[in-house]
Amino acid sequence: MSKSPELSFEFFPPRTDKGVATLNQVHAELARFEPEFFSVTFGAGGSTQDGTFDAVKSMLAAGSDAAPHISCVGSSKQNIKQMVDGYMALGVKRLVVLRGDLPSGMVERGDFAYANELVEYIRKEYGDSLHLEVAAYPDFHPESRSPQKDIENFKRKVDAGANSALTQYFYNADSYFSYVDEAQRMGVDVPIIPGIMPITNYTMLVRFSDNCGAELPRWIRARLEQYQDDEASLKAFGLDVVTHLCFDLLDNGVQGLHFYALNKIEPVKEICTRVGFQLASS
Repeated sequence: MSKSPELSFEFFPPRTDKGVATLNQVHAELARFEPEFFSVTFGAGGSTQDGTFDAVKSMLAAGSDAAPHISCVGSSKQNIKQMVDGYMALGVKRLVVLRGDLPSGMVERGDFAYANELVEYIRKEYGDSLHLEVAAYPDFHPESRSPQKDIENFKRKVDAGANSALTQYFYNADSYFSYVDEAQRMGVDVPIIPGIMPITNYTMLVRFSDNCGAELPRWIRARLEQYQDDEASLKAFGLDVVTHLCFDLLDNGVQGLHFYALNKIEPVKEICTRVGFQLASS
């Protein structure tokens, strides 16, 4: 690689004062890795938008580059512009642009049906002043009619103006490299950064994976099921699996790793340290 791989971390906005304090602590510790940026999610239909705004504001004030998630589902052009203007006033230079999910009971999709339409709108309104991240799915989006259609949908987002992509998590490196190869054959030339999900809880991971379409290999699922009542063994196994995955990705030249930190310091800190990322002095 021409330069060292970059790190980024993803958080969700806290809903309580205790959660805010925890996130501030986690952010301060992971910031010692000097990541490229932190991203902050929000709920379906923008249901935690205020919390996302507050978390981004806090991270920017602490000197980090923070990237809020922006979803088009249920949003009007006016709402999107107001939101992006507010973030740019804070100093935001990067957005994670997604279609998003309709919250339960919502039937109005808004002015945008797909993420590529939102990317195109933001690029038209703001030119090159924002770095736009989009989502990619090595195991393919669960709503896609076929792997080919999924890649085509991804390419539309890039053609609309996306600068780079963050993938859904996966545990089979071959699926990631195959996805990147296919995207490049179709003319996609933006970085596709692998998303990394630490393994700490059997039930939660199975639910996440079943809902989002991320493949949980049978051998991993079987071992996690075996350890579900043995927290120490499960976490040790999870650390080994994800560390090995990161080494595989880094050894094959990925440009960075994006960790779904779930507002926890461990095991993200442990994995990053194992694969060679250094903590700056506190």
